[in-house]
Parts: sequence; C-alpha cells; structure tokens
Amino acid sequence: MNFSSYMQEWLYGENGYYSSFKDIGKEGDFYTAVSATPFFGGTVAKRIIKVVEDGFLPVNSTILEIGAHQGYLLADIVQFIYTLEPKLLESLNFAILEPQEDILFAQKKYMKQSFKDKINLKFFSSFDEIKLENAFIISNEIFDAFKCEVIKDDKMLYVENDNFYFDDISDEIKQKVDKYGIKKGEIALGYDEFASNLSSHIKRFEFVSFDYGEMEHRGEYSLRIYYKHNVYPFLSLTNFIKDKNLKENINIKALYKKSDITYDVFFRQLIDEFEKNGIKLESYMTQMKAIVEFGILELFEILKSHTDNATYLKELNKAKVLIDPSFMGERFKCVIFRKID
Repeated sequence: MNFSSYMQEWLYGENGYYSSFKDIGKEGDFYTAVSATPFFGGTVAKRIIKVVEDGFLPVNSTILEIGAHQGYLLADIVQFIYTLEPKLLESLNFAILEPQEDILFAQKKYMKQSFKDKINLKFFSSFDEIKLENAFIISNEIFDAFKCEVIKDDKMLYVENDNFYFDDISDEIKQKVDKYGIKKGEIALGYDEFASNLSSHIKRFEFVSFDYGEMEHRGEYSLRIYYKHNVYPFLSLTNFIKDKNLKENINIKALYKKSDITYDVFFRQLIDEFEKNGIKLESYMTQMKAIVEFGILELFEILKSHTDNATYLKELNKAKVLIDPSFMGERFKCVIFRKID
C-alpha cells in the first residue's frame, strides 16, 4: 500500500481519526486558533465585512466554512458580524461543507443551539450539492490533512503489515516531485481536485485559509503525529529506527486512527494548483500579519471601551498566541485566493 492510501485510511477510513467528532484544545490532541480565542473568528468577520463593503461580494453572498469541526469558527463569525454590522445578517447566507456524517450531526446540533432559526444556514455533505453565485470561503488547518506521499530521492514510501519501506515511485508522483526538485519530504495529493471543485461549483469567491507551512519546500521530513498534546516525528516510530534508545516509547499501532497525522503545507504547490484552475492568488502572509490587517487590534479597542480591564486583559492574553512569533504568529500562514466569474 502506498503511504497516501495508508494516511487516508488513518484519518478518514472506517473508524478513522476524523470520521467522528474529536475534542480540540485542552481536552484534545492539539490546539487551533479557533480553540484559542473567539477573536480569531472576529478578525475573519471583519474581513468579510470589508470584502462586502468594497463591492467584491454582494450583501447576499454565502459564508462557507470547509472543515468546520464542531462549528465554533463559523459561530464566532456570525456573532461578530452581529456586533459589528447586524444588518448584514439579514442578507448573508451561511453554510458548512462536511462529508463526515457524525461531525455533520454535531455541527447541526451546535449551530441550532446557538442560533435557532435566526440565520440562513445550510449544510452540504459534498461539492456536488453546492451551486453558488457568490461566496466567502474560510478554512482553518485543512490542507495539512490532505493525504501525501513521502519521498526519499527517487523512491516513495510504502506500508505492508506495519512495516515501512521505500520503493519505486509512480509516474504521477515523479512528475510532481521533479517539478519542485524534491528529494526528501512530503508531496501533497488532492489540491487540484479540491481547487477544481471550488471553481466548478462557485462562480465568484474569496477563499481565506490558515495553515502551517512555508512557501518553499524545506527538503526535510515534517510528517508527525499529535496525540494528547505530544508530538511524535512519524518516521521515528517506524522500523527505520533500529536503535532502541532513539525510538519513542509508544507503538505506532497504538496511535493508528487514534491520533492526528499531519505535515507542513508546501504553499508553492497549493498556489500552483489553484491557479491552474483559474483561482488567482490575492495574498500570502504570516498569520500575525493577516489578523492584524484584518483588524484584530480594532476589535480589542472596541472590547476595551465596553468591558472592565480584567476581562479585556484576559481576552487579550488569549489572543496573543495568534500573533506571537514563537507560537502561531510566524509558523502559521494565511493564503487568500480569488475567483472572478
């Protein structure tokens, strides 16, 4: 079995890690910007308001989240739009795209509890159900969960009975790695199909996505496992490590389908495959720069004028993780794409 199939089964197969709802944050395996503070959603809400005010999208556009987990980010966006421009809620539509049935059930339950029938909200289980004229699309940490192949020189990784080995590379993967000169590391699969689906089902949109990675490939292995806030380099858990003193004190079988497996996003590849589908890059920047440009400082000025100092400082400290270079600020990137019909 090639590694991409193994990874797909790990994350999305029967009883896979993402086949059912998982806690994120203190009780889960990792943190995200959404679990850190609702002001992350607030900055996205400000971006949406600006895109509408600038005239790129009309007031009846759909705000579509892809990979919404329980729905916290979209709920935060709705709450901040209500605070900043409440009239927009009368015309905007909201939607979630989620193929996993159990997670979709949890999203519907949470959004119903949060808003009853006060917003125009739809749920899609596949791109085939989507037909939109105008949309603002948001995703947070989805591309790091696309399946990948692992490369070493002119070979790729395979799995058989929990043994890992490098063998002949397929022609399709060789074309991809040769294009970027990759001799060591991961190459993602599925960006082209994803971008094609966006372009085919939505006429005009702005797509904002946050993820960790770099513009250029680092030429190193970044594949890793997150389990109960511990990080394990993937290859250190395999039969490639012969020295028992260098092996982690956990078996990869115990982590299979029970932990998150991820890798750094290679943004050059992502951008190339989006632009191949007629979706143009608008901006690429660090998360720190993006959320400052989107208006997080203005949001905290509003908070400061409407609450006590203790509450203000508490929320400010929670939000610092988003912009601190030693946490998410530099490691995470924001990429903005636009498609004009």
